[in-house]
Amino acid sequence: MKNPVPAAPLYLILLLAVTPSPARGAEGVTLEGLEYGGEILYMRTAGPVDGPSVLLLHGAKYDSGTWEKLGTLQKLAAAGYRAVALDLPGYGRSRRVRSRPDSFLVDVLPKLDIGRPIVVAPSMSGSFSFPLLVEHPDWVAGFVPVAPVGALDYAKSNRKVSIPALVIWGEKDRLFPPLQAQELADSFRDSKVLILPGASHAAYLDQPAAFHAALLEFAAGPASARSGDPD
Repeated sequence: MKNPVPAAPLYLILLLAVTPSPARGAEGVTLEGLEYGGEILYMRTAGPVDGPSVLLLHGAKYDSGTWEKLGTLQKLAAAGYRAVALDLPGYGRSRRVRSRPDSFLVDVLPKLDIGRPIVVAPSMSGSFSFPLLVEHPDWVAGFVPVAPVGALDYAKSNRKVSIPALVIWGEKDRLFPPLQAQELADSFRDSKVLILPGASHAAYLDQPAAFHAALLEFAAGPASARSGDPD
C-alpha cells in the first residue's frame, strides 16, 4: 500500500517483543519510532503490514502499552489487522513536541502509511480524533469513540458524518454520563451504541472480552469496504 504523502523515516526499534500465543496464532508486538517534530514518536505495532488497519489512541492515564497489556494489539493482529497504538506526545515513551491536538493526527496519519484506519479514541484522545473527522473524514474508515472528550461539542455541530461509528460507554462512567453516548451516535449516519454493564470510564479495562468482541465485529464491516490512502 503506497502513500502519496512522502513518509517520514520510520526507524524500527526492536526494543520490545511479545511472544505470540500459539493457541491464537497472534502476531508479535514491536515498538517502533517515527521522527516527528524533532523527537521520536513511539508506537506499538502488530499484525500484517498490508492488513486493514486499526489506530489505537489512549486516555490521559494510559499509553500504547495499555493496548498490549489488555491484549488488544494481539487480538487484532490474530484477526489479520495491522494494529498501531500510538504514544501521544508527552505520554509513554513519546516526548512533548510543539504540536496541538487539533492538528496532530492530520499531520501524523499520512506518515504512518496505514491507509484509512479505524480510529479507536478513548477519553482524552477525543480532542485529537474529532478534528481529524472534521477536516478529513475521508481519511478514516471507521470510528470507535470510548467516552471521548469533546463528545457533546461534536454532537452539537450537527454534522452527519458518513463514517460508521461504534460508540462505547461504561454504564458507571462518573466523568461523562452514558446519556452522551446516544447524542454522539446521532452525529453519524451509521452508528451503534454499546453500553458496557458495570464498567467505569475506561470501559475497555473493566469489560475487555465484550470490548474486544464488539471491536472485532465492527472492524469487519469497514475492513471489507475500505480503499485508498490519506492524501
